[in-house]
Amino acid sequence: MKAITVRNIPEELAAVLERQARESHTSLNKTVIRLLEKATGLEPRAGHRRHHDLDALAGSWTPEEAADFDRVLEDQRRIDPELWR
Repeated sequence: MKAITVRNIPEELAAVLERQARESHTSLNKTVIRLLEKATGLEPRAGHRRHHDLDALAGSWTPEEAADFDRVLEDQRRIDPELWR
């Protein structure tokens, strides 16, 4: 991989990058790479696939619809002790 040195980063920008790195529990280097990938529209490194086929659904449910969905899944989330003997 290529290494790039960026000079004269404004203090305010550096502070934002450092804060984002801390908040995401990643290194400053990984944070900058993630932001550059996002800004350029490039896919992440090999082995990290992003899928966009369900993007239209993200955030489209009302709170009631989300609650209904969770209720329907309750049975599937229960652990059956008989299956773990």
